[in-house]
Amino acid sequence: MKKYFPSSELIINEDGSVFHLHVKPEWLADKVILVGDPGRVALVASHFENKECEVESREFKTITGTYKGKRITVVSTGIGCDNIDIVMNELDALANIDFNTREEKDDFRQLELVRIGTCGGLQPNTPVGTFVCSQKSIGFDGLLNFYAGRNEVCDLPFERAFLNHMGWSGNMCAPAPYVIDASEELIDRIAKDDMVRGVTIAAGGFFGPQGRELRVPLADPKQNDKIEAFEYKGFRITNFEMESSALAGLSRLMGHKAMTVCMVIANRLIKEANTGYKNTIDTLIKTVLDRI
Repeated sequence: MKKYFPSSELIINEDGSVFHLHVKPEWLADKVILVGDPGRVALVASHFENKECEVESREFKTITGTYKGKRITVVSTGIGCDNIDIVMNELDALANIDFNTREEKDDFRQLELVRIGTCGGLQPNTPVGTFVCSQKSIGFDGLLNFYAGRNEVCDLPFERAFLNHMGWSGNMCAPAPYVIDASEELIDRIAKDDMVRGVTIAAGGFFGPQGRELRVPLADPKQNDKIEAFEYKGFRITNFEMESSALAGLSRLMGHKAMTVCMVIANRLIKEANTGYKNTIDTLIKTVLDRI
């Protein structure tokens, strides 16, 4: 018997679009680019030869169009893994649930999702301007802990090694960080040999969780020093951002391919930052459009 999804679980608007995104099933392409900033959706879509649809609701803006013969949907997610939870579940519903019967479709439809974002570099090989592909993500957000199958898709030995290295206990481990791999095939296709492949921490905030201290002291003042020094089986933590773990984790649980690639706009190790990055991120956008 097929699983039925009642209106309390899958909310469909009166026009047949999904609740938060306001996107209809027929508007979704198999190739999806995710960006945080709604303003960046127009920048990505400026490279399209044509546009099929354009819709906006809250921080979620969506445009579907064609780039060099490839049908692509670009969606803004806003900031944080909580928003990725909304976007991923609604995109998967659009692809794999029949909105008329509210039942799962017979044939699974796999999406390819690439998140283009910005990040803070943590190593000497990630100066400002570097493109970093998140081969692995460490989720400080705890989101995946609420889903069945979390342990089956995560790198548990890596998680234990990281927690042992950090020396965290009590509140610093609640919720427990999780480690998840991006799609290997997608990483190879997007990163090729001209991007850094690394381990990304997806933090639950911009300040304290990333070791920034303003008026409130940090619970672990040595957090970033320990993160920068961590090494496990040749992996080093390369950068901070705020979405990659939820994207990789939910995609793996759902059966989709996903990855994150970011441009470094600040290097925490050498204390440099570039606030004018919006003029140069278009290079990364065009690279992803060509390779997705």
